[in-house]
Amino acid sequence: MFDVRDVVVVFNACFERSCRTKLESGAQEPLYQPAAQAGDCHIIYSTQDYFASALHEISHWCIAGEKRRLLMDYGYWYEPDGRSAEQQAEFERVEVKPQALEWIFAQCCGAPFRISADNLSGDGAGASDAFKAAVVEAARGYVANGLPARAAQFAQALGRFYRGDDWTPEQLSSSEFALSCLC
Repeated sequence: MFDVRDVVVVFNACFERSCRTKLESGAQEPLYQPAAQAGDCHIIYSTQDYFASALHEISHWCIAGEKRRLLMDYGYWYEPDGRSAEQQAEFERVEVKPQALEWIFAQCCGAPFRISADNLSGDGAGASDAFKAAVVEAARGYVANGLPARAAQFAQALGRFYRGDDWTPEQLSSSEFALSCLC
């Protein structure tokens, strides 16, 4: 039902010309690659054909400032599965806002959302309750105070594509967030 190719079409229609950024799926690992030279497009690569990966990588792009969008993978660090408790705490700190936006994007599509700790075997395996609560609060904050401009544009486009109207995440109530699955 939820095909990553649709997300590619929606994202590229919104941002390929206006922001010289396009989404491509099918990569072995997610990655943001800034344009190699003036006039080229920046590329967001999502993992395999995973719908959630595309929404998540777009979330990072929507948050990244102008300078970060000139850096490979926005200049972020990444530690693979097997992180220490300290590394996991840092991962969770920087993932709150992207996962909150991913959740909102999933809601715009009517798709399920699952918080990802992205650490199945390390000391800090699994998403902590504090991380889950922080994602919920960040999502509520976005709904109450508005999304970043690119995120709002993409959310509206997703709503039109998947729901056929100008549905936006601002229409979500707190109760819908409380009832959504975060496991």
